[in-house]
Amino acid sequence: MVVVVLIADFDVTWISRTIREINSTFASELEQGQLVVIHVSQEWYPSLTGLKRNYNDAPDRVTFRSKQNVDYSFLIHYSAGLGKYYLQLEDDVFSAKNFLTTIRKHIEEQNMKKSTWAMLEFSALGYIGKLYKSSSLPLLARFLFLFYQEMPCDWLMTHFRELMTQRETILFKPSLFQHMGTFSSFQGTYNKLKDKDFEQGVYTNPSAEVYSNISTYQKNLPKLAWEAGEGFFWGRSPGRGDHLTVVFQEPTVVTGILVETGSGGKDLLDSGQVELGQEVLTKEKQSCKTFQSLGAFINGKFEMQGIDKLHNSASSCLRILVTAGQKDWVIVQKIRITTKQSAS
Repeated sequence: MVVVVLIADFDVTWISRTIREINSTFASELEQGQLVVIHVSQEWYPSLTGLKRNYNDAPDRVTFRSKQNVDYSFLIHYSAGLGKYYLQLEDDVFSAKNFLTTIRKHIEEQNMKKSTWAMLEFSALGYIGKLYKSSSLPLLARFLFLFYQEMPCDWLMTHFRELMTQRETILFKPSLFQHMGTFSSFQGTYNKLKDKDFEQGVYTNPSAEVYSNISTYQKNLPKLAWEAGEGFFWGRSPGRGDHLTVVFQEPTVVTGILVETGSGGKDLLDSGQVELGQEVLTKEKQSCKTFQSLGAFINGKFEMQGIDKLHNSASSCLRILVTAGQKDWVIVQKIRITTKQSAS
């Protein structure tokens, strides 16, 4: 991949200082062509003052977002010939581990489907983590330039997607990028935008059904602890022998398990263990015939790697077993596993 950075400011002193810093910090990346830094002179920009005040935005706000659209237009236009796909990011984002591998996998899966796509989204925020085919970039660059003063970039990108005949959003979860900045480049205003679906580690849970005999509170269902995102399972006072059981769609060689319970030090699972099971019960299909214990929860958390070295055969179930009853309710925040296929 090639990283293209647009120096978007017009302050000559700041530009010189920033380029010196980049040169000294990323000398080898620049030399090898892995990093490209570009700047567009102010004379190439259209007028950024006296613009239409759509949505009753203040004039300085209109100038800010309009320039941003032109910035993106120049950046996208330059990047059109550099690769097969283009990923739009910002300069203040944090990425999940193995994000590039995950994106490649999703692209391959999407390309195998009959429906065409114009934009894949790997973050729900603004103009972060949006992926396009490079063949669409000349059109996108012109579109942003043509309508630069009409509306913010994230609104324009939605219109562009729809014009390219992709009616529905294709958003992958968990998000692969998190917004880290706290101050907006617009007048230094405070910006606390965070992507609630971001997970630093890549989500690799296989398809499965989740069951529990613990009484569920409201709509905080067991499966929410297994799925990507911020959902969780919340159950009333579990008793000894109660369980939450995950039944895999296909037998899976599990290499790592992480289970986190509780919230803010409350509603932890005080006494419990994690087990792997073999052979799904044919009638009920909600459990397995036999289980082997992997270990106990410590302070409401269970984490273990290298499980395949101890249990090399494929498992069909994962079970959280309550080993002593408790008055407190229990929250299972997340169940995350890695498998032999996903770890490779």
